[in-house]
Amino acid sequence: MPSPMPGLGRRPTTAATAADGESAPPRRVRAINAALAAAWDAGWLPEPTLAPAALVDTAVRSTALADFGTDDGWRHRLTALTTALDREADLSPLGRVMAFGQLVGALRNRLRAQALWNRHPEILDRPIPAPVIVLGQMRSGTTRLHRLLACDPGFCHTRFYESWAPLPLCGAPPRWVDDRRWRGAAGLACARLLNPPFTRLHPTRSQAPDEEIGLHAVSLFGSVFEAQWRIPSFAALCESMDTLPIYREFRRLLQTIDWLRTPPGRQATPRPWILKVPQFTQDLPALLATFPDARLICTTRDPERVVASSVRLVHNQMALQSNRTDRDWIMREWRRKVALRTARIAASRALPAPRHDVTFAAMDQDWRREIRAIYAFLDRPLGADTLARMERYVGTATRTQMPRPEISTRISNLV
Repeated sequence: MPSPMPGLGRRPTTAATAADGESAPPRRVRAINAALAAAWDAGWLPEPTLAPAALVDTAVRSTALADFGTDDGWRHRLTALTTALDREADLSPLGRVMAFGQLVGALRNRLRAQALWNRHPEILDRPIPAPVIVLGQMRSGTTRLHRLLACDPGFCHTRFYESWAPLPLCGAPPRWVDDRRWRGAAGLACARLLNPPFTRLHPTRSQAPDEEIGLHAVSLFGSVFEAQWRIPSFAALCESMDTLPIYREFRRLLQTIDWLRTPPGRQATPRPWILKVPQFTQDLPALLATFPDARLICTTRDPERVVASSVRLVHNQMALQSNRTDRDWIMREWRRKVALRTARIAASRALPAPRHDVTFAAMDQDWRREIRAIYAFLDRPLGADTLARMERYVGTATRTQMPRPEISTRISNLV
């Protein structure tokens, strides 16, 4: 029976077997779950609570900060998310630990961001000129296109560690050692240890170009959580809510990342950002209201291949953190999700935003031709140095475990 209060439900035991259509966690994860459950039962470790008030209190005590700024709905989203985790997600002990860490981390980032904005309100005046937004479904080739464009030094791009650790622990510009870098590297090392297949599904490095999905975590919003846990009520909330406050905060976080990159006393030269989060496909009116001068590069791929690849990724994430994982439910949910996003992309074509279309298959066939067409759309010269950087990226992709633009159909399903 679900608990009447989020985070206070009875901890389920890890199943050794699963019903048809379901799968139990991998053996290594089951061993971790058993060790955590034994430690909690013996009182050696405290069991993490997912009660909203306790999460907020933990974040406040650990940062010695208390100002979360204006409540744009984040408390409601936190309550909805923890309720869904308690009643729907069937979290394993490891899943509970990971959920606790992610939610407390998001709340700490909210506190640190507000403290920084209070001290340096000029951050929120920084320009974000004419961003180039790579728009497409999850697993539709957005990552490889984003990383090719990030080879151009004339663009800004977000690094993995900046997405997942956008605020330094000290709350000030890092001068010697940027703790965000080692925290990003440590997070990836843990991911490789706990979940080796994920690093093949989405290979990256701490300082590599990566999507801004971690900024949505700060807002307690979106598919950053939906792709990890079975939380349909929270997904329904995110699909139906007014997302304009989310993207206003997203812009403020981008401005903060840009400010943190600029040494004191030096004026930054504004460059267009390359932005990419599959969640954008769901929230285009709010995204374009926040970035009215944005230019869109829209990627498309066969919907069934998108669904199949998405299911592999989501199943991998859920299997790590849930007592049971129902692949059939994931298939139904992401087929619905892909259809919803396809409809919203189609509806958005009435919005006044310049856009250029590129297909997954065309990028496989001749990525150079497609890149030249994109640069023509952007009215931007494609310099020899930039093209050489792209060539090097493609040539070293396998060796550095980064997605390659030119790959066989069989392998491309994993990119």
